Formats: sequence, C-alpha cells, structure tokens
Amino acid sequence: MNVARILRTVLTSRASRIAAVLVVAAVGAWLGIFLSGTVRAQVGPVETGMSLRPAWRGETVVDASPLGTLAFHTHDAPLRLRITLENIDQERAKALIEDPRLADRLPGIIERDLLDGVRALVIRSLLCAGAGALVAGVLVFRRPKVALLGLLAASVGLAGTGALAAYTFRPNSLVEPRYSGLIAAAPSLVGSAESIVTKFESYRSQLTKLVTNVSKLYDTVSTLPLYDGDPRSIRVLHVSDIHLNPIAWNVIRSLKDQFAVDMIIDTGDISDHGTKPENKFVEEIGRLGVPYVYIRGNHDSMTTQKAVAKQKNAVVLDDRSQSVGGLTIYGLGDPRFTPDKSVAVDSDPAKLEQWGRDHLAKVGKPDLVAVHDGIIGRGFSGATPMVLAGHAHARSTTMLPTGTRVLVQGSTGGAGLRALEHAEPTPVQASVLYFDRETKRLRAWDDITLGGLGEQSVYIQRHVEENPGRMISPAPTNAPTPSGTVSGTRTPAAGPPLWHQGQSSPMLQRSPTEGDRET
Repeated sequence: MNVARILRTVLTSRASRIAAVLVVAAVGAWLGIFLSGTVRAQVGPVETGMSLRPAWRGETVVDASPLGTLAFHTHDAPLRLRITLENIDQERAKALIEDPRLADRLPGIIERDLLDGVRALVIRSLLCAGAGALVAGVLVFRRPKVALLGLLAASVGLAGTGALAAYTFRPNSLVEPRYSGLIAAAPSLVGSAESIVTKFESYRSQLTKLVTNVSKLYDTVSTLPLYDGDPRSIRVLHVSDIHLNPIAWNVIRSLKDQFAVDMIIDTGDISDHGTKPENKFVEEIGRLGVPYVYIRGNHDSMTTQKAVAKQKNAVVLDDRSQSVGGLTIYGLGDPRFTPDKSVAVDSDPAKLEQWGRDHLAKVGKPDLVAVHDGIIGRGFSGATPMVLAGHAHARSTTMLPTGTRVLVQGSTGGAGLRALEHAEPTPVQASVLYFDRETKRLRAWDDITLGGLGEQSVYIQRHVEENPGRMISPAPTNAPTPSGTVSGTRTPAAGPPLWHQGQSSPMLQRSPTEGDRET
C-alpha cells in the first residue's frame, strides 16, 4: 500500500509539473504573439498592416477605417488575422483601375503580395511566440532544460494551430462578408450580389474586387460612390414593424438611395393603434419615389390601410396579387387587430397557419408572398419560393421542407417609441434582397442592423442563396386543423375561413368601427 501511495504521489507531482510547464509555455507563446507587432506589406496599390492575434473565433478582418470593417469566417483555428488598410498608392491604384491590361494582372499581383505579407507575418509570429515561451519558462522555473521543454511544447502547439488553420481554410467565405461601419460605404465595399454570385467564382477575384472598391473609395475621399446598379437584379428593400417611429423614414431613405432599390416591401405594423391621427405618419411613403408595397399588420386598422393606399407609389395588397417592379407579389393582411381590446385575439399557431392555407386558392404562382406574421406565411409553403414577414421584432430565416424560404424581418422602427420601456434598445433592422430579373429567384440578401435608441453601430451581413433554382414542392394535401384534417388547398367556397370580416368567429373578428376607434 505504501509503495502504491508513493507511486501515485510521484506520478501526480510529475503530471502537475508537466501541466505547469505547458501552461507557462502557452501563456508565454501567446504573449509573444501579442507583442509581435504589425508587419507592413504592399498588396497591390494598398499599403497594409498585418497582425495575428489569438481569438475564440477564427476569422480574417479587413479594417478599411474610417469606412468600416469586413470580417470573413475563413478558418476554424483560434487565430484572427487582421489586415489594416493604411494608405493607397493613388497613382498605382488609378493605373490598375483604368488600364485593362494591368487590371487583368491584378488578381495575380494581389495574391502574390498577400501571400508574401502573410508568410512574413507567420514567421515573425512564430519566432516571437517561441521566444515568449522560452523566456516565460526561464523566468518561472529558472531551469534551462525545463524552459526548452516548454519551447518544444509551444512549437508543437503552434504547428498544430497552423495546420488546423490551413486544413479548415474556406476560400468561399469571402462570398459572405460581415460589414460594420458607415452605412453609405457598405454597398461599395461589399459589392453587388449578382457579381458575387455569377462573376467571382474564386477568392482571387474576390480580393481583386475588394481592393478595387477600397481604392475607389479612398480616391474619392469624402464623396462616396453610390451603389453600382446591376441591370440583371431586382433590388427589394424589406422593412417591417415601424410602429410610428419617424427615425425609420430616415433609415429607409438612406438604404433606398445607397442600395439603389427598385421597390420597398413593408410587412405591416406601420402604426401602433390604427387611429385616424396616426394616418399622417404614412404620408412619407409618397416622398420615397419608388413603389411601396404594404401588407396590413395586427396593429394596423382598415383605416390605416386606406390611408396608405392614398399615398403616391403605394401598392396595398390584401388577399390579391400584383406585378410590381418585375416581381409578382401576393399579399395578405393580418386577420387580427390587437389594439381592439373588445375583441378576443386568438394567436394559436395552428390556426394562424391554417389561415394562410385557406387563401391558397387566390395565390396563383407568385414570385413571393408577403404577410405580417411568419406563422401565417408557413401556410403558403410550397406555393412560392419566398415568403416575407415581420411581427416578431427579431430577424430570422427558415427553409421549409417544400423549398419555400420564410424570411422574418426585425423592427425597422426599433419597435417604435415603446422601445424606451425596455432596458436594452431594440435594434433597427431591414434587408436588401437581390432577385434575378429573368428567373425571379432570390440570389442573395444583405441584412442591415443599426443600433437602437442611443447607439451608433451599423452591421451588415451578406448572405448568398445556395440553390436559387431549387424545386418548390407542393405541401402535403392533408394538414391538421383545429377541427380535424382538411385539404391543404381548401378554398373559401368550401366553408368560411377561420377569420372572415363581417361574420362571427370563435377566434376573432375585425370590429366594423375599429378604424375610427381612439386608443
């Protein structure tokens, strides 16, 4: 027993010493990387500073200050490569942009320069990390052999990290950058969706586009270029749940101009109580200069809907389809009117989804369906490639088994002035969707998020539709309902819908005088 106890003690103490050496070596190596500084590198016409830092998330960040930053999830290793754009060689940039022969050589130039810079950065980081591990070992243990053991352990760890970064490197990550910074610079830095989807099939071309865009932006200094409109795409600005917040109109106008959108789709709750005094708020619609497709929300009364319909450029869709800007859009207003406290509101998900399914007979074959509540939108599964909705005040996207994508928008009004009641501000959210002009299918979309009341942050995430030409399969013919099973394409002629204006319903009915109700 004594021998076993002694053996366990020896093994435990040895394991503790080894663990201590590894921890000290790791800390020293990371400190060495932190202190390694920045490597200067010329990448095409851009003078850059490159640095490597430990991070929980492996990514590459391009800092184009003061315009903003682009982040790419390029690898899984716990390292962040940061490339700071410090200066532009104006003469070289102008020559590369204007001379087609030099422009053709730009991908190779950028790739070579970038690899040279990263290679120099990696060598410096490894040397500094090794020196840090060695110095830390000497200072802590004061024994050269132990310090050399720590250096060996750090070298193995760094080699493994580098191998993981190389093995998990994803060139396609450059297709979906995350942008944060000046909203006016976003379209020019991120680029056009059509170009990203169809033209830039390799990471070399992506780097070329990025450097060219940054060169143009720096060359213009204060006059930022507008978005380069792509004739092959239909650009749609999706907004929702403005809730009487006048700030939303400033955001919408800015996005409309900078992204050169062809139309705006508002999926409801433009008002808060649906009263007549609120109607003046919607007059801004007529000043936007592009079609404004509107679908009634549960905070919008019929009076609100009529006020929107009177505005120039407004297109109100309520259980009907219309071609707008090259897209056939079916819209269905929300059956509920939440501010009317005299009417019971039943928001059972199964009944809401069935409400949408009950209107399939009038849908036809639209390019997209717009509703207020995403749960209602699920009722149109298999009838359209795309459903736009709002209501939840939180952005999400879901691909249904039928191939229908449901995109739920956040609150473009930061949930209105009611957001002041919450401890944390509600972000202002909108999206720009890019549809192919020929196929009418979604190719990509940019999610724009602005900080809520009192915040100044801007965040843009580019998404690319992986399979825009996917087959849309009809939903199952039989679906459960509150009273049993009925056909998934049941029409109003087969029986009254769950909500029907002017008729009683166990769920709710829209009050005949709700539009005039003061709350």
